[in-house]
Formats: sequence, C-alpha cells, structure tokens
Amino acid sequence: MPSSPADVRDRVSERVLVALAEHTEHFAPVGALTDFLAPARDLLGGGKRLRAQLCAAGWVAAGGATEEDGLVPVVLAGSALELFQGTALVHDDVIDGSLTRRGLPAAHRRFAAEHAQHAWLGSPDDYGLAAAIVLGDLLLAVSAMEMERARALVPPAAGSRARAIYDLMTAEVALGQYLDIRSQDMPWGDDATAAVDRALQVVRHKSARYSVEHPLLLGAALAGAGEDQLGELSAVGLPLGEAFQLRDDELGVFGDPAVTGKPAGDDLREGKRTVLLAMTMTRSGPAERDLLRAQVGQPDLSGAAVAQIQQLMKDGGAFDAHEAMIEERRDAGLEALGRTALDDGARQLLEELATALTTRIA
Repeated sequence: MPSSPADVRDRVSERVLVALAEHTEHFAPVGALTDFLAPARDLLGGGKRLRAQLCAAGWVAAGGATEEDGLVPVVLAGSALELFQGTALVHDDVIDGSLTRRGLPAAHRRFAAEHAQHAWLGSPDDYGLAAAIVLGDLLLAVSAMEMERARALVPPAAGSRARAIYDLMTAEVALGQYLDIRSQDMPWGDDATAAVDRALQVVRHKSARYSVEHPLLLGAALAGAGEDQLGELSAVGLPLGEAFQLRDDELGVFGDPAVTGKPAGDDLREGKRTVLLAMTMTRSGPAERDLLRAQVGQPDLSGAAVAQIQQLMKDGGAFDAHEAMIEERRDAGLEALGRTALDDGARQLLEELATALTTRIA
C-alpha cells in the first residue's frame, strides 16, 4: 500500500482543518464565527483518527486506489467521520456535564468561561450549554458536506451506498445516545442481568458501530464493495467495535488521567451505566450493591471512593470477566477477518488496527 495509515491520518487531519476554514471564509462577515469554532478546532486538531484509518482500511480492502490522488474520496470521508466525531463528543459532554475533553475544557465550559469573562447578561452556564449544542449541530452539517464531496468523486452506485451507510450511522448514534440517557435514569432494580443487556445495547448502538463497523463499511462502499463483501466486513467490524467501546468504558474507571485527559473514575461520577458497572452489580452482595447505588453518579465522588469501587470491581471478578468479554469480541472479529477473501496486505492492515483498537490505553 503506497500510502500508509499514518499518511491517510495526516491528510485527514489537514482536511478537517481546511473544511472548518472554508466554513469560516464562507461566513467571513460574521465576526463571532472565529470564537464559535475555536473549541472545535482545538478538539479536532489532534486525536488518533482511528475512524479515518478504518475507513481507509475498508477502502483498501475493497480494492480502492492507493496512489495519492486516488485517495481523495476516502480522505474526504475520513474528514466527515472525524467531524461527526466532534459532533458526538461536544454533545456527549453537554449531556454528561463533563468538565474536560482530551485534557482541555469541554466546549460548553469554554463558552461559559467566555460569557463570564465578558460579564454578559444571563447565565454563563446556560449560554455555554446552548452554544455547545449548536456547535455540535454545525459540525454535523460540515460533516455532511464532506460526505457529499466524497460521494461526488465515485461512481453513483458506490456513492449512494456509502451515503446510506453514513446516514444510518448518524441516526443510530442519536438512538444510542437516547438509550444511554434512558438507562442512566432508570432505577437499578433487582435484575442485574437485564442491566448488563441494556448496557450492551448502548455499547452497540451508541459507539461500536459508528466507531469501527460503519467507518470500515463506508470506505469499502466508496471503493465499490458489493453487499457480500460489506457483510464480511460487518462481521469483522461489529465485534471489534464492541471490544473498542468496552475498553473505553474500562479506561473511564481505571484509566490514567495523564494519558486519557479525563479525571480517574469520571464515568463513575457521571453515573454511566456501563457493562463493567452492571457486571459488578451482578457479582456483588446486598451491602456492596447499596454502596454502588449510593456512590455512582455523585459528581463529587472522592478519589478514595473511586478506589473503593475499583477494588470492588476487581475483588468480585467483574474486571476479569469484562476483560474476557473484550478478548472474546476481539477474537470473534479476527476470526471473521480470517474468513474473508481479502489479500494479505489488507488483512494485515486490519489486524494491526484491531490490535490498536482493543489494547489502547487512551
């Protein structure tokens, strides 16, 4: 493959900033636009670009061109994915009330600080939330524009199939976000197994498919993949996507703040009903369950309380069971990859990405 995943990543990073700059130029008379887009530029200026790399892997797997000019459609699609990721992150931070993202103040907190700095009328917090919501909406619009640019560069049938995948992805994330919100406000109840099932449903619809499966399919569709090959890649992407999100949930409790950019145990403070937490409930006695119900979701949860819950997760076996679930899904994805008709280069690329997805520390 003449262009490596790192090359594609760098080109997508450049294209994301160009897309935002083009939008700024289009609305140049609106002076406030620079301040409005500043959190987005900072948020999207870095990152691993895993979704863009997966999109490129799907493109290569389906026989897409790999010379520099031939990669333009997948670079645009990768930009669309990263901009949509910006939408999801900005809105997710609003919903969760997160203070930071990637080591920086979350978008709504930056807008609130701007309001307070200038002593504007009204509530800084309300302003921050409202501004962040519409920033996320704008990023979604720019993402869709990038997707249309990619679609215009490939044959109509391939473009239509790719656009349908993109549209399904954006709609499904909204459904997954709703399921997440709903689960966090539901009483725990006594059926801990049902809580695990609900958490897995959130994993699939909120993150797993849009983080791994859909980017992979999007790149393949742009390159002209048919339904059979898309089905093969879906069997690879979905379990790997679930493993990716399960790892993310684990990092939300056990991750190193210096690496993740978020305080340790932040998911516990936000009350996230993750699979790991649900598995901990299933393996806990009445006293431990009462402790979890009382502490999870407390914004001021102390470091000592976080450490206590971490130990409970390990002592009761939930942590090990969660690790086993990640490994099972990783193995399922790799086994499905072995059954595909991909050439050795495409298969090796996907194997490397599978390792990066499931063994990451941030």
